[in-house]
Amino acid sequence: MGGLSLLTGCSTSDESSIETALAGVSRVNDRLQALLFDPTRLAPTYPDPMITRPFPFNAYYGEDEVRQVDGDTWRLELSGLVADRRTWTLAQLRALPQTDQVTRHICVEGWSAIGKWGGVPFAGFLRSIGADLSAKYAGFKCADDYYTSIDMATALHPQALLALTYDGRQLPPRYGFPMKLRMPTKLGYKNPKHIQAIFVTNSYPGGYWEDQGYNWFGGS
Repeated sequence: MGGLSLLTGCSTSDESSIETALAGVSRVNDRLQALLFDPTRLAPTYPDPMITRPFPFNAYYGEDEVRQVDGDTWRLELSGLVADRRTWTLAQLRALPQTDQVTRHICVEGWSAIGKWGGVPFAGFLRSIGADLSAKYAGFKCADDYYTSIDMATALHPQALLALTYDGRQLPPRYGFPMKLRMPTKLGYKNPKHIQAIFVTNSYPGGYWEDQGYNWFGGS
């Protein structure tokens, strides 16, 4: 109803006014989703026999174009509202306390699959690097030129994971080696792969699909 009320003032021949109105509706949706989001409510988890095998590949490019990242030379870069901006190696991340989860990945295209992800709880990592936890956003830049951002409440959710493994083994390139963000409270496009930089900011960072009209909050 809100969207319709905004569109009533738009000429159907004026694409810019319609796009402006729809962008306004999307911002309202973001605020409503943020209000409904419960940072303590856990997404459902599943037993290992329910894992989808093989877990589907999904990206904005074909599987034959998956980025090949050298784990020996890869470094995780940190910037923005972070006290300790030293880079991290893959070995250093693997040395941190790890956890795993079997959760459902839900794609905006309408399909879902259950996978097992292991890695570093994102909330603990943010605290360890002295991130400003009162900031609005955490953003991600990836080796495949993908980028996205999330709200801080979601970043601190207990199931938000810097995933380093899939199904008990090193994260394969097709699923985001050397590291992806796994958040079962968000749609798939909010779970970036091949992460090479994380930043914390109060300035709206957007995202690859979000800048093309996808809803920014992207979850519940």
